[in-house]
Amino acid sequence: MITGELRSKIDKVWEAFWTGGLSNPITVIEQMTYLLFIRRLDELHTQREQKAAFLKKSIDSPIYTSEQYPLRWSYFKNDDPEVMFEAFRKVGGVFDFMKGYGEADAAFSRFMKGATFMIPTPRLLAQVVDMLDSIDMSDRDTKGDVYEYLLSKIASAGTNGQFRTPRHIIKMMVEMVAPTTEDVICDPSAGSSGFLVYSGEYLRQHYSNELLKPEVQRHFQNSAFMGMEFDPTMIRIGAMNLILHGIENPHLKDVDALSEDNRDFTEQASIVLANPPFKGSLDREAVDPALLSVVDSKKTELLFLALILKGLRTGGRAAVIVPDGVLFGSSKAHLQIRKELIDNHKLQAVVSMPSGVFKPYAGVSTAALFFTKTTNGGTDAVWFYDMQRDGFSLDDKRTPQPDKNDIPDIVQRWKGLDGEQGRKRTDKSFLVPVDEIRSNNYDLSINRYKEVVYEQKQYDKPEVIIAQIEALDEERRELLGELKAMLLEGEESFAMVAEPSVDYKAVGR
Repeated sequence: MITGELRSKIDKVWEAFWTGGLSNPITVIEQMTYLLFIRRLDELHTQREQKAAFLKKSIDSPIYTSEQYPLRWSYFKNDDPEVMFEAFRKVGGVFDFMKGYGEADAAFSRFMKGATFMIPTPRLLAQVVDMLDSIDMSDRDTKGDVYEYLLSKIASAGTNGQFRTPRHIIKMMVEMVAPTTEDVICDPSAGSSGFLVYSGEYLRQHYSNELLKPEVQRHFQNSAFMGMEFDPTMIRIGAMNLILHGIENPHLKDVDALSEDNRDFTEQASIVLANPPFKGSLDREAVDPALLSVVDSKKTELLFLALILKGLRTGGRAAVIVPDGVLFGSSKAHLQIRKELIDNHKLQAVVSMPSGVFKPYAGVSTAALFFTKTTNGGTDAVWFYDMQRDGFSLDDKRTPQPDKNDIPDIVQRWKGLDGEQGRKRTDKSFLVPVDEIRSNNYDLSINRYKEVVYEQKQYDKPEVIIAQIEALDEERRELLGELKAMLLEGEESFAMVAEPSVDYKAVGR
């Protein structure tokens, strides 16, 4: 998380875009993404130059040729604004070089084809380049934090029910799934790739020594992370987010995840982390028939659960955010997907989240489902947790409230499920046998099973309350009388001590 001077610098860059004529947050982030990537290319080339100089060898895989030197950040940042602006706009210039950089199948370059340079004036370009150049982003964590802060400025929901998943919720889900260096981690509705980014951070924190092995690092960089996103702007932003977090070549796919174009997503992932679109329905003809065989519906939140089951390997695990309606909806399709998860696979947990978690984007109540693909059942009991606080106020302001946070308790209890056996239904968490869930028409809403204890309160009889009021009224009258008497005494005393008038003639003056 960025604070202080660094945060102030980023805010000033944002303000410069805003006052310079670019007010759409997505457009601003996209243009900053391009500039950050151009700067990153120059940094990579400089590192290779330094390595070559140290080893007294030629540069290994140079990014720029000697003729392309003027396209480097370290060169054009010192140009006059008009010269710099022209270097970006001309054919074969800085922007074209960025769009064409790298292998054709590399994650970022693959999605740069539709990129458009939209900074309107030389003055704004020079101003922003100068501001970004003053920010020290040599550290990978700083790069990631800067980009995360930029993403946090997207203050409105997207279309089709898409909105940013709060980063602390992502972290909670990643910690509960606990990926390893052998996993293939997928988000079929990747957006800005938050789930993939934090999965990578989790692996760095818990497997730092393992990641030093060449074969493990190759998997980490090239095949450990998969994502699907049909919005071309978001997939560019997501790719940049991963690159700035040190994941150079993630497997991102620009496709509608629910369509037949994504039919090859079958048993490819060992972990799925996702917050799929919640609202809207699709044209049945556009949906992959393999998904309709699992759940006969046009609702995206149900179809994505079917997609996740299809894309997981047997034994693979998933953590998925769903709207509350999925938990108790009475339609045939709702019942169908719940039965699929419980009877044909292993549903392990339902973490119910308060409706304010996704504000200011949306006020919908949600839950996180945790399940394992088995194809032969295995659900014996489902663990429920009633999250009431997430460390922030549940209004649109989402003010930090670190002392009101259930997430550490959720993770701790999840990692010690053996200790949950004896918990009562009045507690925040408890286990429910699968037979009880089946007998309740596969209802997964926590209120179906949670027991609420009402505290009994004793109230005095009306005549007693009336007597108490009368006594208070009498006491009030007595005190008022005492106050009046004190005021009268004060007036008399004041009159007695007042200085008498003096006849100056009588005293010979």
